[in-house]
Amino acid sequence: MSDICEVCGLPKELCVCEELVREQQKITIKLDRRRYGKMMTLIEGLNPNEVDLHSLVSKLKSACACGGTVKDGIIELQGDHRVKAKEILEKMGFRVESLE
Repeated sequence: MSDICEVCGLPKELCVCEELVREQQKITIKLDRRRYGKMMTLIEGLNPNEVDLHSLVSKLKSACACGGTVKDGIIELQGDHRVKAKEILEKMGFRVESLE
């Protein structure tokens, strides 16, 4: 028998918990100017307890062809990738509230 989800009680293949978690989060994408005029794209509002931020940042870095990291629950991407990051997150099922 397959594994059962602790939250919804459905088998892992039919579980919709992760999709619901993605839709309920309010994500904000900001642009920040750092030292020496370097631009950083900041993605805030993700709950690190419900979403694996390290795998998410890996997908974003490879799709945007840039460097990045996770600090204090905020994803930081090197460069201005607001539009591309929004498209990628929406394809993954997240709801992006605003681009600033």
